[in-house]
Amino acid sequence: MTLIRRSFAAALLVIAATNPAPAADPAYAPGARVGLVPLVGLNPAKSFIGFESEDKTVKVVIADLPAEAYKEVSSAFKSSPGGAGGIKPESLETAAGLAYYTIETAKDGATNVRRYSMMLPGLGFSGYVAVQVPENAWKIYSDEAVRQMFASAVVRKEVPADEQLGLLSFKVSELGEFKNVRTLAPGVAVVLADGDEAAGFEAAPFMIIGLIGQTAATPDDRGRFAQQIATQIPGVRDGRITMSEPVRIDGQPGYETRIEATSGKDNTPVTIVQWLRFGSASAMRIIGSSPRDQWAKAFPRFRAVRDGIQPRT
Repeated sequence: MTLIRRSFAAALLVIAATNPAPAADPAYAPGARVGLVPLVGLNPAKSFIGFESEDKTVKVVIADLPAEAYKEVSSAFKSSPGGAGGIKPESLETAAGLAYYTIETAKDGATNVRRYSMMLPGLGFSGYVAVQVPENAWKIYSDEAVRQMFASAVVRKEVPADEQLGLLSFKVSELGEFKNVRTLAPGVAVVLADGDEAAGFEAAPFMIIGLIGQTAATPDDRGRFAQQIATQIPGVRDGRITMSEPVRIDGQPGYETRIEATSGKDNTPVTIVQWLRFGSASAMRIIGSSPRDQWAKAFPRFRAVRDGIQPRT
């Protein structure tokens, strides 16, 4: 069960003495594909996907993992039902299917905590939920209360595009007719794609749009900076930069870099464009990738999406 324990650090839990019995209907936190009935006093979080208390000390973290993660956990449970390292996994029926969860006691600094982690099957993904309860709340948020919350879990195949885009710190007003929208990092990065996770994005045009917490040190360094991070695009192999030059994007200084490479498990020949729009302390990074034989039609779509990105006011 190492995968569950290491996937995410759950949050601190300190809450006023309220009745922890769940409400009636499962709720989806904005951006989540896993929904559940949060315990009383928990509301959708503002800085992560999940739920938290009004004072932000109570948190339930919800995330998507690859579909293989659930299979790995299920296989581990069947081969070693007694668990390992003194942590025994439990199975639990949910509306989404058979889930597996663990409970462990640990230290968070000087505080004793109970940590709960659950993996459940999704629709093309694995759902992951993590909860952490400090010792002074164990009587309020008991093992049984958290178990009931886990048992209420449901899943949905897709998060509506508007809901995902609304979490970003920038506006994407043009989707370029892409079929799928998938959040990579809540509030920070998103994928627009014609393909999906099951088949792999690389076989069709797709874009990755996000903010990076670095920028060129000086205007004269922008070209070197653009080329350096262009060579670090994940999943790209045998890349060759064919063009890199300064541009203006929405009136701001930018850089356009193009790359010929192979990508994906099928070694698809692709052409990639990377646009950087420079700010004072960070940069907007826009990547468009297309199979080489679809580039002529894909590039105008990439550019339309780029030109529709605006700051959120």
